[in-house]
Amino acid sequence: MFSGREQLQETGGDTVRDIDGNVYRTVKIGKQIWMAENLKVKHYRNGEDIPNVSDNATWEGLTTGAYCEYCNDVENAAIYGRLYNWYAVNDSRHLAPLGWHVPSDNEWRTLVDRLGGNEIAGGKMKEVGTGHWKSPNTGATNRSGFSALPGGGRDSIGSFSKMGEVVYFWSCTWNPDGAGNRILSWRSSNSDSLNICLNPKNGFSVRCVKD
Repeated sequence: MFSGREQLQETGGDTVRDIDGNVYRTVKIGKQIWMAENLKVKHYRNGEDIPNVSDNATWEGLTTGAYCEYCNDVENAAIYGRLYNWYAVNDSRHLAPLGWHVPSDNEWRTLVDRLGGNEIAGGKMKEVGTGHWKSPNTGATNRSGFSALPGGGRDSIGSFSKMGEVVYFWSCTWNPDGAGNRILSWRSSNSDSLNICLNPKNGFSVRCVKD
């Protein structure tokens, strides 16, 4: 038997559809309901385009929302979702489907606390095995059903790195020094405390939580 903080996922099988028709599995963890897949939408909630920016110089110069696929390879989106800059996360037209939103720092902390804290929550959030994660994928059990995948990221000058090794998840919270983000790694069972991304031009993965 697991304690309340270590229990298996509580529900599964429900889905949510975004404006593009992409269907995502969901999972209930504690009182929260999360998408169990990374966001891959190409339009804001009102139907307007999110620009797809592949050129590095254009990406570096952005001050508005954009997305890309890792290494500009659309086939990566089917597995790992798409990468979004923080301008897209913060856009009033909304990335998330109706009834959902990009989580705040506090909502990420609630999830991690439910799974036992930073030192072990990452393992309970990561997909098991090395089909997508680099070996040894330390501590991965996916007991939560969150099924995190290592989509890597894009930096502020447009360079891609760390697919297979790391996933960076945006928070919608902008702190005095930058935006919060949570990191899971192939090397650790940690769910690293909310780090501060100083540059809103970075491209990270997005998970949504139900309102």
